[in-house]
Amino acid sequence: MTDLSSLPLRDSLRGQSPYGAPQLDVPYMLNTNENTHPVPQAVAEAITARVAKVAGGLNRYPDREFTELREHLAAYLGHGITPEQVWAANGSNEVLQQILQAFGGPGRTLLSFLPSYSMYPLLANGTDTAFVDGGRAADHTLSAEHAAALVREHRPNVVFLASPNNPTGTALGLDVIEAIYAAQAQNEAEGGHGAMVVVDEAYAEFALAGTDSALTLLRGRERLIVTRTMSKAFALAGARLGYLAADAAVADALRLVRLPYHLSAVTQATAIAALERVDELLETVEDIKGQRDRIVAELTGMGLVPAVSDSNFVFFGRLADAHAVWEALLERGVLVRDVGIPHHLRVTAGTEEETTAFLDALREIVEQDPAVVSAVDAD
Repeated sequence: MTDLSSLPLRDSLRGQSPYGAPQLDVPYMLNTNENTHPVPQAVAEAITARVAKVAGGLNRYPDREFTELREHLAAYLGHGITPEQVWAANGSNEVLQQILQAFGGPGRTLLSFLPSYSMYPLLANGTDTAFVDGGRAADHTLSAEHAAALVREHRPNVVFLASPNNPTGTALGLDVIEAIYAAQAQNEAEGGHGAMVVVDEAYAEFALAGTDSALTLLRGRERLIVTRTMSKAFALAGARLGYLAADAAVADALRLVRLPYHLSAVTQATAIAALERVDELLETVEDIKGQRDRIVAELTGMGLVPAVSDSNFVFFGRLADAHAVWEALLERGVLVRDVGIPHHLRVTAGTEEETTAFLDALREIVEQDPAVVSAVDAD
């Protein structure tokens, strides 16, 4: 057998590592921001029944335009969004990839602001789109002034914004999105090119009260795209269904790059059944938010510093050696995420049992060695 280095890879892929989080067999898996509550039995039965209805026709290609699914997604999103403004694919990662296939590519630039979702530079590399990191403040926040200045400086073709941000969990203010959109419009008005501004709202359903969605900004902004997923709040990570809302012309652009019949009949049936039982399916969201807020409160009590979280996870700092704590938690059967940011870890808010297991394990680690918690904030 040959190895990877002997294959005629594109130069831009040499030396790269694939995306991946540890998949370990432990009692408490709190590292990938899944909804750890199982799909309610009634919803699982509804999905099974709808999939059974399409099973006999799997010899035929599915609806290429996933018409019924788009109708359900538009109704769920509200804000006056029509089915023509909705697009879907196999997870929001594929939606983001299609956006770069349509609007990025060789000679074009993607701007984002790290630390953020680690797939952004990987998607850029996979589509031969140059990636520019605009950076963030020391506390990992992003101001409207800084973001707009980077758009004016680099004149990107695409901007990716995660709100809530991953791994930090905090939502962007709408002023940041508005400033970025205005800056790209100014670039175009000055004779350059504008940018597609993409707001990745994968965790939107978990937002704190009073946090506004970028969906409220869509009207009149034909270059704004808001992406969502059914992997998180809907507890359907295994179904692989992501979607977006934007000007209808954006969906037309993505039709140029999508693979034929890219959404299977089974995927469409699963998503439709879930959307038909959406209230029941989202009943776990409030419980998860409660566990998230519990984590924030108890970590603060331990002397740690959790970030404000509009998501189903908590990013926390002031760890003297984050990876050592990650290993100590793993030894106790709790898997959290070491995102590679010094002195910080990220934990998914799970069920009450899972959350208790994490907090008890971390409290034991801290009590055994108080030096685990740094005396000062460390960056």
